[in-house]
Amino acid sequence: MKKINNILKNSILLLFLVFSVSGNAQKVLTIDDAISTALKNNFDILVAGNDANVAKVNNTPGNAGMLPTIAITGSGNYGLSNTTQKLSSGVTNNYPDLSATTLSAGAQLNWNLYDGGKMFVTKSKLNEIQALGEIQYKEKVLQTLYNVIAAYYDVVRQKQQLNSINEVMDFNKERVILAQAGLNAGSLVKTDVLQAKIDLNVTTENAINQQFAIDATLKTLNVFLGGKASDSFDTSDSIPLNYSPDKAGLLQKIEKSNTSILNLQKQIDIAQLALKENKSLFLPTLSMKAGYYASQAINSNGNILQNTSLGPQIGGTLVVPVYSAGETKRKIAIAKIQNETAQLDLESIKLQLNTELQNTLTDFENQQKLLKIEAENNELAKENIQISIDRLKHGQTNSLEVHQAQESYVQSSTRLINFRYNLKIAETKLKQMVSEL
Repeated sequence: MKKINNILKNSILLLFLVFSVSGNAQKVLTIDDAISTALKNNFDILVAGNDANVAKVNNTPGNAGMLPTIAITGSGNYGLSNTTQKLSSGVTNNYPDLSATTLSAGAQLNWNLYDGGKMFVTKSKLNEIQALGEIQYKEKVLQTLYNVIAAYYDVVRQKQQLNSINEVMDFNKERVILAQAGLNAGSLVKTDVLQAKIDLNVTTENAINQQFAIDATLKTLNVFLGGKASDSFDTSDSIPLNYSPDKAGLLQKIEKSNTSILNLQKQIDIAQLALKENKSLFLPTLSMKAGYYASQAINSNGNILQNTSLGPQIGGTLVVPVYSAGETKRKIAIAKIQNETAQLDLESIKLQLNTELQNTLTDFENQQKLLKIEAENNELAKENIQISIDRLKHGQTNSLEVHQAQESYVQSSTRLINFRYNLKIAETKLKQMVSEL
């Protein structure tokens, strides 16, 4: 009995050392805390937010070419030359060291008054690009939240698995004591004691490996949270399962709220506007230029020693496209192909997502059924192992029967935990597909 007690003490001490690091007053992170942290710190979300901001900053009338540009200009030149002038009167003038200084300055306005309506189409396209950026940002947020929820409840699943292992370990400790007592009483053989000890050691090893799995899943979750590698926290111990999907409602919502569908619909709008932009290249453009200029030219010799001008100027330019070597037609043809491709992509993604939604709904319903069956099965397996332990206590069975009952309970507990997790993942996927996370 002393030997048995030493084995049990060593097992308890080993488990205490393994779990003491993770169990020291760690902060418990709820799923809401995890989601809130990810929205603030996740790098993918931050990058997607910057991309959306770029599209927003680009959406201005000036970027669409609707506003004038104003600039102040200035220049100066100095030249020194040997100049000879032969006039029509026959007189020849020689200026061996002629210096010339030219100065000019002005304020100039350039305005594209009409470009075939292209500037207005471009502004509409910029609006759509900004809207597309917001959809893509939302899509990235939903994908990240899905990853966070899946990683969070994976930690919970691994912790539940550890609890199951610890429960079986308690059975194994009792088995070792009972087997040793049975051996001492002559009702059991030594192989029963040895098998009980082996099972206890294997369960202890499983507990150590399971703690490593928990640490690994915590690190994965921390990556999605944008945390530091040194951050330490714990999660809740349960997986809430209170979702009841409305199948008809989900099928109606998916085409109106799914970000992948909205993304492609917006790309179609952009492609159609790009086609209009290219068609406007066939039309004439009218621009104006106005300004106020000052210039002065100073010569060291010659008939004109100084020339100064000061005053406003205004002008306009009309460009009528006649022939562009087929370049405009090429751009229009490409825009039409891109528009058609976007339409095909949209129809394809609608088909894929509707199929995925149907499959996920079926998976959700199947996991519910499997969970219900396995919950009952787990209670039966637990009762079976308890009966086997009682039988072993009274010398009515051997260690092999208890071992088989124990394995049956372990397998049932693992299936039960996985069914809960799978049901939660199916729920999360359904909510992601209709943008309800």
